[in-house]
Amino acid sequence: MNGTVQSSKVLIADIINGIYAEEGVLERCEFVVCPSMLHIGAVRHATITNDYVAFGAQDCSAEGGGAHTGDISAEMIKDAKCSHVILGHSERRQDHGETDALIAAKATKAHEHDLTTIICVGETDAQRGAGEEKTVVEAQLKGSIPSSATAENTVIAYEPVWAIGTGKTASAEDVADMHAFIREKLQDSLANPENVRILYGGSMKPENAEDLLATPNVDGGLIGGASLRAEDFLAIALKA
Repeated sequence: MNGTVQSSKVLIADIINGIYAEEGVLERCEFVVCPSMLHIGAVRHATITNDYVAFGAQDCSAEGGGAHTGDISAEMIKDAKCSHVILGHSERRQDHGETDALIAAKATKAHEHDLTTIICVGETDAQRGAGEEKTVVEAQLKGSIPSSATAENTVIAYEPVWAIGTGKTASAEDVADMHAFIREKLQDSLANPENVRILYGGSMKPENAEDLLATPNVDGGLIGGASLRAEDFLAIALKA
């Protein structure tokens, strides 16, 4: 919930120009940006002449359409030329009480419209302190990934809630351990789990991106605050 139409246009232009200026970065990285739904049209228009960046939404409804005031359907998101949608972000789970079952229903609807779902999982500080982090993440994986999920249409993002905006930092060892666990547990939900991308989303920034992106089973980043500054976003990509 950041920015204006104009600032979003400037941000995406700076990102596009930065990608263009860095020879070879597109050979190492794929870029997806997920603006506010209000800004998707403007951001798409600003980049209509290139395909450097894919677009996604930050959420979608589990409903197909109709009388659901304020919601955005997967069909609308697809019509807006998006290819991805983020589901189950920790802020949605915490602020809106979204359950695993609801996230799975949203993912099912997104898959019906050929959207790639980025399904988020992660434990809170209290849950990690109680030694429940793997139990929590395993339950989220089982409950949030629908039967329609494949290695091609599903990405998992691990975002430890305790490492987001708290000043605490997940170590490379913490991340490696959880990502290996997620990879193992994906065998229960998906064929070819070794082909599923697992992103890390706990305050990745230029200062820690190199170590995190070099960690086994980390296939990219779900970038939060650092994505609001083109130079930080691009600096992370250059660490890949």
